Amino acid sequence: MAGMFSTKGKYALRAMADLATHDGWVSLGDVSRRQNISRKYLEQVISLMHKAGYVESQRGKGGGYRLTRKPEEYTLGQILRAAEGSLAPVACLDCTNDEICPIIDHCPTVAVWRDLGKVTAGYLDSKTLADIANVTNNGELAGVTDWHPKGSRSGQPKKGRKRGVSNAEC
Repeated sequence: MAGMFSTKGKYALRAMADLATHDGWVSLGDVSRRQNISRKYLEQVISLMHKAGYVESQRGKGGGYRLTRKPEEYTLGQILRAAEGSLAPVACLDCTNDEICPIIDHCPTVAVWRDLGKVTAGYLDSKTLADIANVTNNGELAGVTDWHPKGSRSGQPKKGRKRGVSNAEC
């Protein structure tokens, strides 16, 4: 299940975290450079945040964007919903479209997907923008566990893994 969230969602979190760590009006050019996101794509992402009321803008010299609230007042779930439209892990549970899956009442997997959606939403709604904007001295995000989708992040190869291939390259 690589890629539960799109680039738009990931970039929305990064852009909002960038704004959270800089005082005053911040230009999109500065965010674009710091986050290595194309300016054109960043404009689309910030437009979604503006539409949701999460950022405000000011035109002209010295203008840019800034958060409308304190970083601890935004949940990651709110930001991702504004960018993605839904946190549903599968399309048949996406309540933002008008289609209802024709087999939802007797689908053998719907309970698994529904539970995954609840766990994911619960976790993302429990973390705030302040949590991801607060990076500790060793570069780890505050409150984030040492989990990796392929297992250990210790850097030690797992049994059967080719030598010289790190977990980060999986």
